[in-house]
Amino acid sequence: MTIHIVLVHPRIPNNTGSAIRLCANTGAQLHLVEPLGFDLEDKKLRRAGLDYHEYAKMKVHKNWQAAKEALKEAGCERMVALTTKLSHPFYDYDFSSSESDGSQQDIALIFGSETAGLADDIREDIGSENWLRLPMLPDSRSLNLANSISICLYEVWRQQGFFGDEGRSTGYTELTPYDPK
Repeated sequence: MTIHIVLVHPRIPNNTGSAIRLCANTGAQLHLVEPLGFDLEDKKLRRAGLDYHEYAKMKVHKNWQAAKEALKEAGCERMVALTTKLSHPFYDYDFSSSESDGSQQDIALIFGSETAGLADDIREDIGSENWLRLPMLPDSRSLNLANSISICLYEVWRQQGFFGDEGRSTGYTELTPYDPK
């Protein structure tokens, strides 16, 4: 089971760098769809991703159709578009659905650029039944892309039982119970 994060035409290197680090730490596959608003050697991209670039599984695709084809070749049939336009609540979607044999299905979370969101043709290709939105106050326009990716990835991973997590990250320290005295 793989969670795929797809960034279509990302513009801000810091957001993509954060996504690289997030994907490296969760085992998610990152897909970038050109054109990108930065060079992959951008200092801001590398700084936000810290030293996680070598651990992230990342692919760059020339266009949406190439990305969609790569997802299908990887066995990913479930795709959802994160969008604020005429979409369903993210938390109403069941990401824990499994195949008839009990195994989890791969899923792709598709995000548009920070400035324009997802193009109409890509949303239509994914299908309106798979347009999802994160809850926000009514006068809000959007969340930061890196934050949205984090929220969505961790919810999908949670629903799928945090597959792959063994509870032994290298930064672990024993916590002591809170003592109000």
